[in-house]
Amino acid sequence: MFLLFSFIVLVFLKLSSVYTKTIRFQVNRLNVPENHVILNNNNQVLNLSVRTSGFNLLKYYYKNPQIDIDFKRNLFIKDSTYYWIQSKGFSAINDQFAKDVEIISMTPDTLKFRFDVNAVKKVPIQSEVHLNFQPGYDLLKDISIEPDSIKIIGPEMLVSKIKSIKTDSLVINNIQADIHQEVTLKLPDNKEENLVFSHSKVLIEGRVEKFTEGQIKLPVNVINVPQDINLKYFPRKISVTYSSSLSNFNSIKAGDFKVVCDFDKVVEGTNYLVPEIVQKSDHARHVKMSKQPIEFIILK
Repeated sequence: MFLLFSFIVLVFLKLSSVYTKTIRFQVNRLNVPENHVILNNNNQVLNLSVRTSGFNLLKYYYKNPQIDIDFKRNLFIKDSTYYWIQSKGFSAINDQFAKDVEIISMTPDTLKFRFDVNAVKKVPIQSEVHLNFQPGYDLLKDISIEPDSIKIIGPEMLVSKIKSIKTDSLVINNIQADIHQEVTLKLPDNKEENLVFSHSKVLIEGRVEKFTEGQIKLPVNVINVPQDINLKYFPRKISVTYSSSLSNFNSIKAGDFKVVCDFDKVVEGTNYLVPEIVQKSDHARHVKMSKQPIEFIILK
């Protein structure tokens, strides 16, 4: 107990003594105008030599000390650079310390903060979300991204390089219900670039329905046949398969589709036409034709 008491008294006497120490303070920038972006990294520091008791110095060993520099006070601008000089900013620094802390000196005597004028740019979001559906299910409409674009605010020379922003890669399997998924954006590393992004996440949504397959017989139309040619071709109709949501299946009609063969595209020396689907129903997906060839003969 005697040794412990002696140690406590010794520590108390040590901390009660006055010391002069040089402490490294990280600069904390305050009230930077919104239309200006400071281009310096965050390593600006002031080295302050202070004279005070050990009790006051103790707190600086348990946290990273910071000193505030207010951009609305005691700074001047020249050539796209803010300048802080000790002769004008000393009192503002001194006011941040208790009265029993004496500032002996500070270095450097000048701090420079290069800045650029903010640019604002809207860039689209690119989805990296991959969807795998349960058999018989599919999206009723294309997937939606909310918001589909974000604003980037920062130096023009940096913002101009960004053309789009991708989402994190995400795979959703066995989907059979509507999609409602929040996804994080792959934002550029912003440790030293002073970029501001309006969003860091987006919402991926999609309406999912049960789909079924349908088949329909469609007439084949031949176009660009010269007037002096009497063309006969077979078959006159071709089978087309498609898939559709159950809610839209009954609304699909043969008149929603159109199949043509272009005579101008016939390869010389052959006697068959190549059918193409030039029109299809808005509610039909995965439209495919049978592989049956359309043969033709020219009658004299």
